Amino acid sequence: MVVGKDQLEASLREEKQLIESGKLKEDSPLDVSEKFGKLCEACRRGDLRSCQEMITTEGVNINARDRYDYTPLILASLCGHYEVVQLLLESGALCERDTFQGERCLYNALNDRIRNLLLSYDYSKSTDPLQPLAAHITSLLTREQPQTSDLSVATAPEVFNLHKFILSARSPYFHKKLSAAPDTANWRIPAAIPPQAFEIAIRYIYLGEIPRDIGGGPGTGFTEDEVLEGIDKISKHLEIRSLWDSILQIDDRRLTRQHRQDEISRGRRQIESWFRGNVLKHKIVTDATKAGDIRWDRYNGIYADVLLKADEPSEVEEANILNEGISTRPVEDTAGTLNGIPVGPRSQISRSPSRTRAARKSVLFPVHRAMLLRSEFFLTMFSSHFKEAQNTEHLQIIPIDCSPDVLEAVLIFLYTEKADISLDIAIDVLFAADLLLIDKLKQRAAVVISTLGNGSMSQIPPQLDPDWREPETEVIDIYDVIRAGWLTRVPRLEEFAARYFAYRLESYIDEEEFAELIRESAGRITGRQETDSIELLDDIRYYLSERFRLRFEDAGIEDMMDENAKSTEYIQSDVAKPTYTPVDASSNLLKDVEPNHNVDAGMERAFNTATAGSQIRTLDGEIAGDEFAGDAINYQILLGKIDGLLDKLRLDA
Repeated sequence: MVVGKDQLEASLREEKQLIESGKLKEDSPLDVSEKFGKLCEACRRGDLRSCQEMITTEGVNINARDRYDYTPLILASLCGHYEVVQLLLESGALCERDTFQGERCLYNALNDRIRNLLLSYDYSKSTDPLQPLAAHITSLLTREQPQTSDLSVATAPEVFNLHKFILSARSPYFHKKLSAAPDTANWRIPAAIPPQAFEIAIRYIYLGEIPRDIGGGPGTGFTEDEVLEGIDKISKHLEIRSLWDSILQIDDRRLTRQHRQDEISRGRRQIESWFRGNVLKHKIVTDATKAGDIRWDRYNGIYADVLLKADEPSEVEEANILNEGISTRPVEDTAGTLNGIPVGPRSQISRSPSRTRAARKSVLFPVHRAMLLRSEFFLTMFSSHFKEAQNTEHLQIIPIDCSPDVLEAVLIFLYTEKADISLDIAIDVLFAADLLLIDKLKQRAAVVISTLGNGSMSQIPPQLDPDWREPETEVIDIYDVIRAGWLTRVPRLEEFAARYFAYRLESYIDEEEFAELIRESAGRITGRQETDSIELLDDIRYYLSERFRLRFEDAGIEDMMDENAKSTEYIQSDVAKPTYTPVDASSNLLKDVEPNHNVDAGMERAFNTATAGSQIRTLDGEIAGDEFAGDAINYQILLGKIDGLLDKLRLDA
C-alpha cells in the first residue's frame, strides 16, 4: 500500500511539473472569465440555449473549472439537467472515470439517469470528438474501392496511393511542389530514406497514430536507428517537424495522448483552411439554365474530381449582384486557370444587366470524392456502375436537392467535422443529412434545433426570474420541428417538441393546427385501436407534469410531495371560487400538497414583492390564493383541455 501511494504521489508530482513547464496541458484549467461564468450559470439553471451559444459562438472551454473547482459538466450533473449534460458530452466534455474530476462528476450526479449517461461516454468518445474525421482520412490509405487517389509514390517494396489535396493541406513541402506542377501523377522518394520512415510520415500526415514499433531490424534492410534517422530527415524535408516531436514522446502515455489530440486538431484546422481557400473560393455561381454547360477539366489546380450543384429556391430574388455591369460570373480568376491548370469555365460576362427579377441561380462546388465518402449516399454512388462513378474528361455534375447554403454546411461538416449551423437552416440541414445518410450531422442539426430553438423553459416564475424577458417572436415553427422529427426518424426532436408544447400548452391547446397535429400523431400508429395511446400526447402529459412539479421544487418547497399532507383542503381554502376538482390523488404531480412554512426567506420576500398589489389568476380568470395554488389548478385545467380535445377529435387515449 505504501509503495502504491508513493508511486501515485510521484506520478502527480511529475504531472504537475510537466504542466508547469508547459509540456503537458491541464485537462481542467482555471477560468475566471465572464464568458465562462455565463456558461457555468447556464449549466446551473439548465438553460440549453445559452449553453449552446457559449459553446459554439463564444468558443468557451467546456472542460475548464471555476474558482470553486466546478466544471460545467459537474454543475449540470449536480443540478439534474439531463439535456445540458447530454449537450456538454456531445460537445467534448470530459468524464473519464480514472480521473479526479471524472469520478467527482459521477459521484455528484443527481440521479441514475444522468449517471448512466455519463458512463455511456467512454474515453475515446468524450475526449476526441474529431476522431471520426481522423479515422476516415487514415482509412483512405488502405481503401481500394472506390478509387479516389490521384498521386502514386513508389518505394522499394510498395506503392502508396495518395491524395494531392490532403498532402497539400498538411505539408508545406507538398503544397509548394504540387502548386508548381499540379498535374504530377507519380513521385519517388530518395533511396536513402527507409520505406518504413516514409510510411510513418504518410500515416502521420493522414492523421494516423504513430506505431510504437517503428520498424527496422533483420530482413528490412535498415536498422532501427536508420529508420529513426530517416524519420528525422523526412520530417524536415516535408516540413512536418511535429512528427519528430511525437516520436520523442512515444514512451510517455500522457504526452503521447496530448500530442495525438493536438495533431488531430491541427490537421482539422489545416484541412479547413485549405477547403475554404480552394473549394469555397472557387465555387461557381451561374444561372440555373446554364449550369449544365459548365466544363471543368479533370486536371485542375485544386485537384477536385466532382462538382456538386445546388439550386437557389425559385422564389428567391437575389440582391443586386451587379459589379460594373456584370450580371453573372463564376467565382474564379479571369483567365479561368489556377497555377496554369484550368479550374473551370471562363467567365461569361453580360454587358446588358437586368435590374428586374434575377434568374434562378445554381452554385457548383468543386469537391473531392475522398471526403464525400463519409456519406453513405456518396459511398454507394461512387462504388456503383452509375455514370456519376465514371471518370470523364470533364468533372461530373451531381445535383443535390437542397439550397447552396445548406450544401455548403454539409460540405463543411464532411471536410472539418464542424457543424456550426445557424438555426434558420437547421431543419433544411437535417433533411439534407437524412437524404445523404450522414447520421452524425442529423444529430448535430437536431442538437441545434433543440437548444437554440429551446427558448425559455425555466420553471422559475417570470416575476422571480432576473434573466426573464418578453420574447419578441417564436424563433422556430414547432410544427415544422415535430414533423421533421417524424420524417427523419430523430427521437430527440420528437421529445423536444413534446416538451416545448407542454411548457407552452396554454398557447397551443386551442389552435386548430395543434388538433390536426394530434390527429396526425394518432394516425402514425399502424392499425391503431380505440384504446391505443397517442405518443405525442403521452409525452406532452409527462412534460406537463414535469413543468409544474419542477416549479414547486425550484421554489424550495421540499415537503410539497409529502404523501401524508392534505392538498385538497389547502388548495380549496385558498381559491376564491373552487370550481375545479383537486389534484388527482393518483397523479405523480402535486401529490398531497401542503404548505411548507420553511420556504427560503429570500424567495418569500421576492415573491411578496413581485405580487404585491396584484392577484394570482388561473387560466380561466379565477382568483387563486397564491402562485402554487394557481399552478395546481392550471395543471388540472390543461389536463381537462387535453381530454376535451380528444373528445372533439373522437379519439380515446
